[in-house]
Amino acid sequence: MKHLLILLAAILGFGSAASPAAAYWEYGHETVAAIAWRNVTPAVRAEIRELLRHQALLETPTCPARTIEQASIWADCIKELGPRFSYAYNWHYQNVNICKDFTLKGNCPDGNCVSAQIERAVKLLKDRKVPVRERVMALAFLVHFVGDLHQPLHAGDRGDLGGNRAKSTYGIYSTEKLNLHSIWDGLLAERAISTPPSLVRVYSAEERSAVNGGSVEDWSRDSWQIARDVAYGSAYGDPCGPVPERAKLDEATIEKLIEPARQQLVKGGLRLARLLDEALG
Repeated sequence: MKHLLILLAAILGFGSAASPAAAYWEYGHETVAAIAWRNVTPAVRAEIRELLRHQALLETPTCPARTIEQASIWADCIKELGPRFSYAYNWHYQNVNICKDFTLKGNCPDGNCVSAQIERAVKLLKDRKVPVRERVMALAFLVHFVGDLHQPLHAGDRGDLGGNRAKSTYGIYSTEKLNLHSIWDGLLAERAISTPPSLVRVYSAEERSAVNGGSVEDWSRDSWQIARDVAYGSAYGDPCGPVPERAKLDEATIEKLIEPARQQLVKGGLRLARLLDEALG
C-alpha cells in the first residue's frame, strides 16, 4: 500500500517533477537488473563489479551507478542534468505503430531508438580498447534500455506517445494525469513485482532458453505484440478500434495483466543476462 500511495502521488504531481523514475520507474528497472545479476556467470558478475567501481568517471554524483540496480535507473536520472545528456532522450523507446505490420525501418531514425542503442552498448562493452568511462556508460545504458524495451509501451503505440495520451482508470483510481503508459510503467509494474513468488532468482537453463533466444529485433517484435494484444487490447477491446475517452481497467482486468507484466520483467532480466554474458564473458 505504501508503494501504491507513492506511485499515485507521483502521477498526481505531488512528488518531484524531475524524478529519476521517469520511465518504467525504479520498480521495473531494478527488478530486471536484479534478475540479470542473479543469472550472469560469476566471471561476468566480477566484470560488472569492476566496471562499476569506476562509476565516478561518469561525473554524475547526483546519479550514482555503484551497483547494477543503481545503474539500471542512471539513464533516467541523468535527464535531470539538462542539455548534458539531452542527446539520449529518444533512446528510451521506439513508437512502432501497433496497427501496421511490425518494422523498425523508419521507426529508428539514425539509430535513435531503444533497440539500436542496446546493440550499440553491447558493442562498446565488448571492445576492451574503448575507454573505461565509455564502457561504464555503455553498461548503465544497456541495463536500463533492456528494461525499457520490455515495458511494452516503449515498443509499440497508436500515435499516442506510447499510451501517454491514452487516459485510463486503474481499478478505483481515476485522475486526469493517469494514463495507459503510467499504469504499465509504475502501478502495474509494482503490482506484478509485489505479487509472489519473487521474480528475482536463479532460473534454470530451460527457463532461460525459452525466452532469451533470437535477436534484439525479435525481442522488439515480441514487446510490440504485447503492446498490441495485451496493453491496448485490455484497454480498448479491439486494440486498433475506436479510442474511448477514458479506458477502464477494472480489478478483474488488472488481475489478468499481472502475469503478462511479470513475464515481461523475467524476459528483460534473462535477456539482459544473455547480453552481459556475451559482452563481458
